[in-house]
Order: sequence, then structure tokens, then C-alpha cells
Amino acid sequence: MNKYPKIKTVFLRDPDTKYKTLLWGQYALPEFEYLKNNIWVFTEKIDGTNVRVMWDCEAGTLQFGGRTDDAQMPTFLYSKLQTMFPIKKFQSAYPDISMTIYGEGFGARIQKGGGNYIPDGVSVIAFDVLIGDTWLERDNVEDIAGVLCIDVVPIVGMGILNAGIDLVGDGLLSKFGSFPAEGLVMRPQVELLNRGGGRIITKIKHKDFS
Repeated sequence: MNKYPKIKTVFLRDPDTKYKTLLWGQYALPEFEYLKNNIWVFTEKIDGTNVRVMWDCEAGTLQFGGRTDDAQMPTFLYSKLQTMFPIKKFQSAYPDISMTIYGEGFGARIQKGGGNYIPDGVSVIAFDVLIGDTWLERDNVEDIAGVLCIDVVPIVGMGILNAGIDLVGDGLLSKFGSFPAEGLVMRPQVELLNRGGGRIITKIKHKDFS
């Protein structure tokens, strides 16, 4: 149900290294190369676990899930979601609008470096919202996050695609502390779809430079 699409790394991975290293300059999609000199928006990639908050206004139900319907979620993270997203807020603010909020659960006990973000707890930060078949623009995501009193992944900068890649390669620090950011998620300033209806969105990770 509304699984978040996998984001491709900007460059292809080398099969000779079991896909552990990148083939620098060989773009994973022709759209990335075609748009590389346009303006992209860079947001910090959080090292956590995908979560979905699914509000169905017609049924009056609010469900929480991982990236897929079969994904296992830690009980402490599920409890945090229940606290952060009370159904009454959706009933009051969005009685006629169903939506799926995509976020990252992060903090202590989530991923190896989760304690760098929150040493003694966990939280959820939003990065996308889907209403029907429409992905909302950043301003609209921020509006919904404001109503629900949650955070949105921070914007790190803007520029051509290589500028984002260089930021990570130069040792970009996380907005959450003095430690390396996991990487960046990069999308065109004007949200675009490819001919198959897929979003133009890519990523680069800190570990891709090791």
C-alpha cells in the first residue's frame, strides 16, 4: 500500500565490485545527465528506517507501516508514531483529505549511528507526502508538517547536480550534530516525472566516497 519508490543513486554501480563502488560519471538514468546543469534542491538523507503514516478520511482510519507492508517495525518506534500522530489531529485538520506521509524513523537503536541524532530517544521526520497520485511540493509538505507539529528533512542547499555530489564528497556534516551526514537526496527545483511517470529524484551517500 503506497510503498515509497526506491531512489536510485546518481551513478551506476560497478558489478565487478559486487555493486559496492560507483562508476563515476556513468549516470544511472539518462534524465540525471540531461538535467545535471539545472538547479537541484539538496536535502539531508537521514540514516534511519522508512515509515509511512496512512490517513484514510473516508474510513476514518490511521495506520502506521514501514517501507513495505511486510517490514517489521520496532515497538518503541511504533509507540513514538502513535504519540506524534494522534488520529484526532487528522480528523480535525483533514476530514476530507486522505494522505500518506513518508518519513524516516531515526535515533537511538535505529541503525548503527542512530545515537548520533538522538542519544536517548527516537523521532520521525517527514520527507514526502502523497495525496492520491500527486506528490506534494516542498511548501505543501511543510504546511502539513506544521499543522501536525512535525519536522521536515532540512534543505542543505541548491545548485547543479555536481554541486550536491561535491558537498557530500567534501565531508558534509549533518544538521543534527558534528558527524558526517549520511548523504543527500537531490531533486530538480521544479519537480519532474519521466516518461514512465516516475519521479526524477536521486541520492548520493557519504559511504560512496570511501
